[in-house]
Amino acid sequence: MKLVKLIANLGYGSRKDVALMFREGRITDPDGEVLYADDKVAHEHIRVDEEPLDPPTGLILMMHKPLGATCSRKDIGRVVYDLLPPRYRMRDPSLSTVGRLDRDTSGVLLFTDDGALLHRIISPKARVAKVYEATLANDLQGDEGTLFASGTMMLESEKEPLEPAVLQVLEPRRVRLTLTEGRYHQVRRMFAAVGNHVETLTRISVGALTLGDLPPGEWRALEERDIARIFEPPADA
Repeated sequence: MKLVKLIANLGYGSRKDVALMFREGRITDPDGEVLYADDKVAHEHIRVDEEPLDPPTGLILMMHKPLGATCSRKDIGRVVYDLLPPRYRMRDPSLSTVGRLDRDTSGVLLFTDDGALLHRIISPKARVAKVYEATLANDLQGDEGTLFASGTMMLESEKEPLEPAVLQVLEPRRVRLTLTEGRYHQVRRMFAAVGNHVETLTRISVGALTLGDLPPGEWRALEERDIARIFEPPADA
């Protein structure tokens, strides 16, 4: 791929913008030598304004999604894409969230521009585990774990029963719930169906991939070993 198209596809500007960046000498190698549009240079040896070029297509990020941000490009108000470099909105192929977390849910949120990887993660056949911690408005009644694990629980307006889910009681009003599917507002709807209300909700892992010490609102690019952990069982499984 020609350098102008490569850099434009990474969101640095239109092809016209990038061509101007070459003429201005803003595209260089690691030693500061000016590059030209028809040069043949490895991706890792390209610098834009002395900074390494963003990762190529196949990027996958993990964000510690904060409360109050939505997983949308169009919502009025704060959206998760505002927490990424502005040029990440302009990448081609585009960067998309892998599933969604609602405005009032925090925790692990993945992004990728790799469509095949996105579908591999969210496919029901993959049964990738998502682990949530929730605080509840009321004490548990005691039979929720059996119901959630039964594979027969139906939610309002749904036509298929939920896949079995694992409930771990941490305190009378604090729980950990492991799901292998991702229906709309699933955790909140499950507890509403048994007469309870979720007050706080955090996704603590996708597979065995956890946030570690990543602060709310921050993100990092994942390496191959991180991606492999998405398809591994959670640590407490």
